[in-house]
Formats: sequence, structure tokens, C-alpha cells
Amino acid sequence: MRHRRFTVTAAGLTAAGIALAGCAAAGPTEIEDKSADYGFNAEGLPIVDETLTLTFGGTKSALAPEYGDMELVQQWQSDTNIAIEWENLVDQVYAEKKNLMLASQDLPDVLYNTGLSDAEIVEYGSNGTLLPLEDLIAEHAPILSGILEKRPDIRAAITSSDGHIYSLPSVEELGILAFPNFLYINKAWLDTLGLPMPTTIDEYHDALAAFATQDPNGNGLKDEIPLSFRTDSFCANPHDLIAALGGQPENNDHRIVRDGTVEFTADTEEYRAGVSALADWYAEGLIDPESFSQDDVAYLAKGKSETPVLGSFFWWELKEFVGEDRMDDYALVGVLEGVDGERLASVANNQEIGRGAMAITRANEYPAATIRWADRLFDPVMSAQVAWGPIGVTLEEDETGMLVQIPAAAGESEGERRQRVAPGGPRITTAEDFATVVAPEPRAAERQQLVQEFYEPHRANEGYPPVMLSNEELDQISLTVPEINALVKEKFASWVVKGGIDSEWDGYVSQLQTMGVDDVIGVYQQAYDRFQQGGE
Repeated sequence: MRHRRFTVTAAGLTAAGIALAGCAAAGPTEIEDKSADYGFNAEGLPIVDETLTLTFGGTKSALAPEYGDMELVQQWQSDTNIAIEWENLVDQVYAEKKNLMLASQDLPDVLYNTGLSDAEIVEYGSNGTLLPLEDLIAEHAPILSGILEKRPDIRAAITSSDGHIYSLPSVEELGILAFPNFLYINKAWLDTLGLPMPTTIDEYHDALAAFATQDPNGNGLKDEIPLSFRTDSFCANPHDLIAALGGQPENNDHRIVRDGTVEFTADTEEYRAGVSALADWYAEGLIDPESFSQDDVAYLAKGKSETPVLGSFFWWELKEFVGEDRMDDYALVGVLEGVDGERLASVANNQEIGRGAMAITRANEYPAATIRWADRLFDPVMSAQVAWGPIGVTLEEDETGMLVQIPAAAGESEGERRQRVAPGGPRITTAEDFATVVAPEPRAAERQQLVQEFYEPHRANEGYPPVMLSNEELDQISLTVPEINALVKEKFASWVVKGGIDSEWDGYVSQLQTMGVDDVIGVYQQAYDRFQQGGE
């Protein structure tokens, strides 16, 4: 099937979109697809017989070169005959220009690594700035269509409440994002003081108390920091301590799922008990006072101080925090047995199914060719290269045919290399693909093993899934959720540092009710139920 003209429906086009379409009617509008003008091929390569040039905009890593200089991107142009003029910018610069660009008629054909929030995807999809993609996917994206048929959860994650798909996904199913807060302890100090590796919350408390009073670093100074953490961090939060001390699983959103029910976590008696116990620890001098104010730079510096001062901490990866020379001095604690005898591993809401990897704008006159171009990226072998870089540069086949990492050159980490050679964007690497197509990075494989051994057996809740809220739902909660989260954060820090949770608790719960916490949870429950039904 070649050299055809196609039409694509844009939902609710704005005036600018209507001008492009040459139609003044309100509502869905047919836009003529001109892919056939370049000799569009419905199958095989190249995608077009004559070179078609498209403009792409969006974000890119600060370490990444111009995308057009990347080996993989150059190969895409050679394969497809679609040339791309890249206008991707580093995050901060793009964020400053994004809203102005989206509000104007000066749009690129495609947003790649779009940097769009869920609210923006819904807003700019419903007003016609972004084209609906579901019909294009069904007709011209057989690889992605097959995946979405097999994985209705991915389809549900990228489908808006109006039934349209406005952006393409990025999926990396390593199974490691649910438990970001690894708890480590200074094993060398335990050995110096003759203490066992703690397995219960009481043993852990006693170890911290010993760190605070017995000079385990041997310098004669009281400079030891028994426990340090960060609040609102991706991976340095004391959520599992709240669970162990009070029985309340917790995460950054204060929103979990248990048995199909969405729960708010920060107003329960279990949460109160956990925070109250942490306040007692603080009064004993066991918690770093800077835990509520330090940024990542200051926090990480504590692990690499000239004299070892840190007894225990939460972080994603040990080596990054303490450096290679001190790795043997620390050990992963895992999930402690709590006051009720249970081990509760709090599950975060970090998602492995991401939205916003790529979107087609109303400026694009060649959506059929564009979606065929994107569909190639969802082939598992190509998705691996999109994520980690080209075969022969970062990846190679082992004796079994699996793609594995080529060790990075001296002086460059795998993460740095990845940013330099891999464009990111739309891709899907499922758990099955990690077993049959591409092996996880060594660091990721190690974390998978640790998650399975230390955390997964004690999973206390389910994370809130990658639900896309509707415009109406977003309007209902967009102002309330930040206010609620700010109150929870403020009170948590105040109660741990200054005490007073018992006298202030009833007023705090009443304030949450007045702010509408029950209505917020109701919205999330409604959206959750819709997601469980496949986005219908």
C-alpha cells in the first residue's frame, strides 16, 4: 500500500489548529495527511521514498550532544528517509519556553521527551494542540498495537478519560522503583561496639543510641550522626521507620492502595504513633537535625566526610553515598521487624510506565509517516538502544544472543555514557524483554536482587498505578493536593523536632478534613477504578 493520502481527526482544535486545517467547524476536524506526497510506504523501509524533514522539540540531558550527531539517530534517518531537525533543549531551558511554545502557532511537528505533565497532556490534547493517536496506532503502528493488545495496563496508562491517546509511552520494567528507600547502617561501627546487625526496630534503636554515646569512630569527639535522612526525596525518606514504629505504610504522596481501596496515610492513628516515636528518637539525639532541611549535595557529603561520622542513612545506592573505599563498612539493613512483630515494606508510587515520551502536534502534516517512524522504536531490540545506546557502542550480544552492556571506558560511568549516546524517548522494555532480549545494567541487576531478597517479601501495600486523571478530576484536586502535602510535610518536621503531636493531632486531622482530603481520595479512587477497567 503506497502513495495514499490519509486523514487524521484532531479533537477540539483551537483557532490556530482550525486555521491549519482550513476548517471553521467546532469539534473534531479532519486534517489531510500529506505523507503520500513523499511516497509513503505502509510497510518496510524506507518509510518514505523522498526525504521528508520533520521538526522535533522537547527535552534532553545536559550531557547529551545535539541529537542529530548521535550515531543511533543518524542510523534512523538512513533507514527511514525521514530527516529530523532537532530543537531539544536541556530541562530548565525547555521548561521556560514550553508554555509559550504550546500557546503559539510556532509548534514543532513532534514533541520528543515532551516534558509534559499529565495535566498538560490532557489540556493540550483536548484543545487540539496534540493529535489523538489511537487510530494512527491501529492503522500504522503494528509493533505498538501488538504490545497494547497484550498489555492493556499500558494502554490504560496512556489513555485519557476521553478515550484518546495523546502521547506515546516509555516503559522500563525492572521492578526496582517500588522500593527506592534502602536503609543502610555502619557495620564497622557495629563491630567496634560489639553489636549485632539489627533485625528489629528495637535493636536498630539501640544501635543508634550506642552510636550517639560511645564514640564508634574513635576520635574522642561527639561528632557521630546516628541517623540521617531527607524528606520529599526520591530515595532518602524514613517511610519504613514510620511503618515499623507505628504500622502505617507510607510514601511521598501519602497515598497507597490496599485491597483495591485508595487510602490517605497521614491521618491514621498508626501514622501518629510512628511520627511520635520518631520524635522520641530525635529528643534522644538519634536523628540528624539537618534531615529536614538538607539538599542532596549536603546529604551525600556526610557519607564522604574525611572522618566517618554517619551511622545510618537511606539512599538508592551505597556506592554513590559513601564512595567505593567505604562500601565494606556499611551493610543493607532492609526491612526491620516492627513493634507489632511485622515487617512492612512501604511501596512508593514511582511508575515504570511513563507517559509523555512523544507526541504529535497539530503542526504535523505527515502523522502517518511520523507514527510509522515512532513504531520502530518499540521493537524490543531498538527499544534497548533507545534507552542505553547503539549496539557496538554500549551494547553487544553475548554467547546466548542477549544484549549486554559493554563496560564503560575508564573515567566514565555507565550513566554518563548512556546520556551521551542514547536519545531516550518512546520505548518499551518489559520484564519479559529483560529476560530474553537485553540484560539489565549491572547496577540494576544488583538492585533487582536486593529488592527481591530484602523488600518484596514484605510488601505492605500496592502503589497507586499510572492513572491519567481527567480534566475535571485535575480541576478538583490541582490546588488541594499541594496544600495537603505541604501541611503534612510541615507538621511531620515540626512534630519530630519540637514534639506536640498529641496536643495538635485532632486539630490537624480537622484541618485536613476542611481542606477536602476525603474528596481528593474519592477522586483518586474513581480514577483508580476506571484504570482497573482498562481506562473505560
